[in-house]
Amino acid sequence: MQKQNLTQASRELFRRAADERFASLDDLWRHCQDFKERSTDRWHSPAEILTAPMRNRLDLKLGGDGESYRLNDWSFSQLCKLAGVSKDTVNKVSADTAGRVLAETFPQGGKPMQVLTLDRAVRSIHGASYTRLHNLDLLAIVKEFATDFQPPQTGMNGATGLYCGEQDMFVWATTRSSQKMRRSAQEPPYPLSTRAAGS
Repeated sequence: MQKQNLTQASRELFRRAADERFASLDDLWRHCQDFKERSTDRWHSPAEILTAPMRNRLDLKLGGDGESYRLNDWSFSQLCKLAGVSKDTVNKVSADTAGRVLAETFPQGGKPMQVLTLDRAVRSIHGASYTRLHNLDLLAIVKEFATDFQPPQTGMNGATGLYCGEQDMFVWATTRSSQKMRRSAQEPPYPLSTRAAGS
């Protein structure tokens, strides 16, 4: 288990862009808090989720507000998966054609879809049964049980083991912090990671 954790931490260390790396837990907390405060869960029936081609990209219109929301890579992947079409194929066609393909293949059932937006961007799209866990909620547990939390030493690329991207968050705890958390919360050891859908 420890070797697997070290391999995962090393992989995260080198694949994260500078804007996904954080120097301290407080920095990561502020980032996640800002995202949670600026995010809105919107519930719409599939019929109210409309594709909106905009020059060389595809946006979504939600409900009747007339405003368009930009898709990020993660939400575009989810949209294609829900529609049952290959993301690679949809990426090869024009925005107008992609909009028609997704409009014709998107499920039209009666259950509402959960669309998480950040300002004017769609962060994720899920069915009604999905329960959201915001990154900030997970960090609250870390702060509660690992009161002496310290990220590992800074790596050669400036990374510390604290990462947050559009679809996940990764918190690499030092041994002392993770042991304290395990004793307090009766949970498995580090790393703490959530593949959130951009929470």
